[in-house]
Amino acid sequence: MSLILSIETSTNACAVAISKDGHCLTKEFSTMPNSHAAQLNPFIQKACEKAAISLAELDAVAVGSGPGSYTGLRIGVSTAKAICFALDKALIAVESLHAMNLAFIRSGKIDTSLQDVVLCPMIDARRMEVYTAAFTLQNERLSPTTAEIINAESFSQYTGKQMVIFGDGAEKCKKMLPNAIFYPDFYPCAESLGIMAAEKFLNNQTEDIAYFEPFYLKDFVAGTPKVKGLE
Repeated sequence: MSLILSIETSTNACAVAISKDGHCLTKEFSTMPNSHAAQLNPFIQKACEKAAISLAELDAVAVGSGPGSYTGLRIGVSTAKAICFALDKALIAVESLHAMNLAFIRSGKIDTSLQDVVLCPMIDARRMEVYTAAFTLQNERLSPTTAEIINAESFSQYTGKQMVIFGDGAEKCKKMLPNAIFYPDFYPCAESLGIMAAEKFLNNQTEDIAYFEPFYLKDFVAGTPKVKGLE
């Protein structure tokens, strides 16, 4: 049996779920921008109260490892590591795009019996760049996760297949890929994270709490200061 707290903060969405053997008991979710620091701990507390458990009863904490928002990932991973370290719990990392793809498959937005479909979850990486990977309707990976600059040649290897693009980076592809199906208002969720984490827990695929770092994929680049005198 596995009782797992899942934390997903790779995008604007802040998501928490508690699952037992991969079955979600309770979840909290918000897409309020720049609110991870304020919402994450209250969400965890609320989820524990709804599930009628304490953090001490957990077997593991799962976290969306990225890629995505540098700040969001840092907050989610540091919170997960702190709980694991304090309570001697296992830490499980699940790549955010892979869990996001599973969430989309389970959402019912697409007929899973269709043929020649390529699913592309996308997370905004600023300007015309996205974090993305390609998957099948069975959640099998077709391509590695990359930071892709969207242009006319993007995803040309999937010509002739029905592309389904979803996530907060999807809008950037609409002009370049007019024949694709788009779901821009789709976010990673902690519930699918818990499903994948349960399998990892069963197979003892855990992380070293001291050395684990998020999958940033790109180096952090600070924005231009907006306060006069800090240029």
